[in-house]
Amino acid sequence: MNPVDQVTGRAIPLGLANIDTDVIIAADHLKTVTRLGLGVHALESLRRVPGNVIDDPAYQGATILIAGANFGCGSSREHAVWALMDRGIMAVIAPSFSDIFSGNAFKNGMVTVVLPQPAIDRLMEVAATEPITIDLTTMTVTTPYQDRFIFDLDAFRRDCLIHGTDEIALTMENAAAIGSYEARVEALLHSPGT
Repeated sequence: MNPVDQVTGRAIPLGLANIDTDVIIAADHLKTVTRLGLGVHALESLRRVPGNVIDDPAYQGATILIAGANFGCGSSREHAVWALMDRGIMAVIAPSFSDIFSGNAFKNGMVTVVLPQPAIDRLMEVAATEPITIDLTTMTVTTPYQDRFIFDLDAFRRDCLIHGTDEIALTMENAAAIGSYEARVEALLHSPGT
């Protein structure tokens, strides 16, 4: 997982509530185990609507998605996070997230920021013309207009994101202790009288 302490860039002002994982990536595209190439299918049902904000050239290369409440609800689908990240989205800001989506996002290095609806409304307004910055060090979302919104994030998740430490890396940090334990168990299993 790549370290991320800050995400700065244009934000797609989607703002829709209850976007489920099937809308983020349809079930037809779940046959792959690779993370690459799913971005072209991200939010495709919404992108079929003429004049949709997702395909607006003004948001080409956007790194942030601003969504409505309950983002990522529905089935557990890690492919949803993969698809958004493959499209270049490194962070999602919303009033609330599905727990499963939030967990999958964290495990893949995507930042999820929970802010109250008035802050979302303001960011949607700013996103129309200006970039937004999410800073994990200061736990703030800021704009060029001096808007500053403070958010909470679990300290463990924040530390892992900033240092790029996933579950495997955390386990490997204890490799010596794990090896020592396994050697003791092996010795006990092969000692006389067992």
